[in-house]
Amino acid sequence: MKRRTFLQCGAVAALTAGARIHAAPVRPNIVFVFADQWRAQALGYTGDPNVYTPHLDRLAAASVKLTNMISGWPVCSPYRGTLLTGQHPDRHGIFLNDVPLAPERPTIGDALQSAGYHTGYIGKWHLDGHGRSSFIPRERRQGFDHWKVLECTHDYNRSFYYADGDTKLEWEGYDAFAQTADAVQYIEARAKASEPFALFLSWGPPHNPYETAPERFKALYNPAALRLRANVPGDWEERARTDLAGYYAHCSALDESVGVLWETLQRTGIEDNTVFVFTSDHGDMLGSQGEQRKQRPWDESIRVPFLIRYPRGLGNHGRTLDGVMNSPDILPTLLDFCDVDLPPGVQGRSHAAWLYGEGPSPSESALLACYSPFGEWTRAMGGREFRGVRNERFTYVESLEGPWLLYDNHTDPFQMKNLAVAPGHEKLRASLQGDLRRHLDRAEDSFSPGAHYVQQWGYSVDESGTASYAP
Repeated sequence: MKRRTFLQCGAVAALTAGARIHAAPVRPNIVFVFADQWRAQALGYTGDPNVYTPHLDRLAAASVKLTNMISGWPVCSPYRGTLLTGQHPDRHGIFLNDVPLAPERPTIGDALQSAGYHTGYIGKWHLDGHGRSSFIPRERRQGFDHWKVLECTHDYNRSFYYADGDTKLEWEGYDAFAQTADAVQYIEARAKASEPFALFLSWGPPHNPYETAPERFKALYNPAALRLRANVPGDWEERARTDLAGYYAHCSALDESVGVLWETLQRTGIEDNTVFVFTSDHGDMLGSQGEQRKQRPWDESIRVPFLIRYPRGLGNHGRTLDGVMNSPDILPTLLDFCDVDLPPGVQGRSHAAWLYGEGPSPSESALLACYSPFGEWTRAMGGREFRGVRNERFTYVESLEGPWLLYDNHTDPFQMKNLAVAPGHEKLRASLQGDLRRHLDRAEDSFSPGAHYVQQWGYSVDESGTASYAP
């Protein structure tokens, strides 16, 4: 039995997703692979002079690649809640880590399952909020059949998971490799079935700790030889080099796993009819701007890789698209490819026509948000509530105190010249401020202090604004 059956909502779905694109008698499979904290800049095909990613570079040459894929609320759980629901975090409620997504909230898993898909999820979940090592029962799995999941861990070499029972199981060795092997087995089995499938594979790396990648990948990188981005301050250089060497080692390990998955799709004969996506939940500052990790509005935090390969629908040749796509748009776009109705409440928009090359580039900017800068370290490092917009050229961000950041990303790609209060840019600021207000009005976002949302959703947090969790 499917966990729930959706009411047909054709009129609403049509308004949100646009006309159905290339509805096909044989629905495509989905293999959606996403890493944790992999920034768009850290790939060979995007110009990083240090990192070794031959499989992703080859995949990029044969895929549609988005240069401005934005993680609008660049934190682990908020992204995951948005991926599953197509909603903004203040709508689905996961604007903090370690709080629960309501089991009755409609998700992409439910929509696909109700449309006849077999669904699978492997790896990091981070949406249950009942403890990072706790068993997640079937009624809280949001529409996924195959299940090899742990709420959250960053111990990649001693990593556990649960399947259908409450017995804690352990991935062998480096967990991303073991999870990839399980994904291969799943694909091989489902390739022989008559029903389509949708598999979501969520890796923990390259999220810190950076130094725990397999030794053969760590050996590829000498911290002293790395070329840093121009926006890494001098007093951050030593730390940035050390962190980047480990970070890149994780990236190269995952790159090898992408190659394994792609080869599996080809070997099983289902590549042509499979939507294969590689992306990440958010980026990592890694010393740029003198900042670390995520929850920041700079490009190293909000821009993520996004490759989509679907030979039957998109062709076998690579294309680069510069339009802006945001996290809530993933769900409606994937469901559009699969000719599946949207679940209720979706706020994102389908960009399938654009990806097919039959529609215009998205004209909208991406809404950026940090609803509550949880964590003592976040506040200590200057973290704050913010709202902003990122379009193809400009980034504009406000804090609760007013204008904070404004960059021309064409003339200032490393975002080192803040124009937020600089004279001579009043007209540009006014235009971007108007754009931001339109986003906030449509989203019914009051842009309030973090405590407002915490109280609204009834969460319990400590003095730093962090939701407590059991390890």
